[in-house]
Amino acid sequence: MENEPTPEQQVAGLVRLLEVKPGEADHFTGRRKRGGVGRVFGGQVIAQALLAAEQTVDPARPAHSLHAYFLRGGSEDFETDYKVERDFDGGSFSNRRVVASQQGRPILNLTASFQKHEEGLHHVDAEMPQVPPPEDLEPEVEVRRRFAEQARPEARHHFLSPRPVEMRAVEGRHWMNPTPAPPRSHSWFKAVAPLPDDPRIHRAVLAFTSDMTLLGTCALPHGLSWARGEVVSASLDHAVWFHEPFRADEWLLYATDSPWSGGGRGFNRGRIFTRDGRLVASVAQEGMIRKVVPKQRD
Repeated sequence: MENEPTPEQQVAGLVRLLEVKPGEADHFTGRRKRGGVGRVFGGQVIAQALLAAEQTVDPARPAHSLHAYFLRGGSEDFETDYKVERDFDGGSFSNRRVVASQQGRPILNLTASFQKHEEGLHHVDAEMPQVPPPEDLEPEVEVRRRFAEQARPEARHHFLSPRPVEMRAVEGRHWMNPTPAPPRSHSWFKAVAPLPDDPRIHRAVLAFTSDMTLLGTCALPHGLSWARGEVVSASLDHAVWFHEPFRADEWLLYATDSPWSGGGRGFNRGRIFTRDGRLVASVAQEGMIRKVVPKQRD
């Protein structure tokens, strides 16, 4: 497409978007997405909140987990304020609490825990799924362009906008497929160009991406799609556990499943593996998901 930013420009824009500007008394400001329309992407707020918290912790103590609650939708029209509370600094662990606000109204609460490196008991009981490598799968940018014309007009910009993180779906996307499927999904992802070597940036990009595809897993058994206007959904909470070092500009496999949905909510889990099979992160999320009832014509 003409005038589309290069991969390097897209990744530089993502890094700039996620970085937060420090202010007074542990306040930080997160940028609004350039050209953004509508509601702020939840992964963006999570990643910015994590980076704000990390600026108040000794770099020798990397984040090992975060837990966030979405309170209300944020707007792309405004920057986001992050207030960090230094709740705990112990001998090995630190804990930070972050409130993300726009125009004085909280939109997200996040708690993050940090730990200095230590050796300890080690085991892994999570076998990497046997799936095709990313090179054998169609790039999602091509899938999105193909399906854009079939989506609701108000959803088309989501399909056509350039993305700094490339995803390749093993099973294909459910956007236009009305056939019910098991509540499991596998996607490879990575930044479309090299990232800085700072591990905090890689954790932020993983946290950002972990909010993609996850909630849709609980819609698979019902054959419903937000792109067709059949469901409305919103993340309620989101948790990430960082297990081992990784690079978010190298292919990572996101394996998601949804063991339950009901009462207008769906519960989803995710495991993130490197190409050589290391489990580097785990994710959990509950979201609101409701079937849209078509309006009766008079």
